[in-house]
Amino acid sequence: RMDKAAATTLFESLASGHRLDIWRLLIRQGSTGLVAGEIASSLQLPATNLSFHLKALTQAGLLTVTQEGRYQRYRANLPLMQDLVDYLTAECCAAQPQDCGVPDVCKREN
Repeated sequence: RMDKAAATTLFESLASGHRLDIWRLLIRQGSTGLVAGEIASSLQLPATNLSFHLKALTQAGLLTVTQEGRYQRYRANLPLMQDLVDYLTAECCAAQPQDCGVPDVCKREN
């Protein structure tokens, strides 16, 4: 289960426009992911900048990386992001469930 320290680390790693762009690009790709060159091309980022951001996201656990020959394929760690969302909404409308604007979240067992 997610805790406050882990959630803070994830938010800190996403607190960059470039990293957020990388994350959003990779979640669109699903389990296919992209190699670094494809990410750089899609986002028009220089390789050195991209490498820095990919390393930070990977160290935080938001991305997984696998070696494919001379390329590295990056994928979004969707289960980890779901854990973060669950952490954020764990007590959604606990005091006033009838007021919740997202009823499916409030019905979820925690």
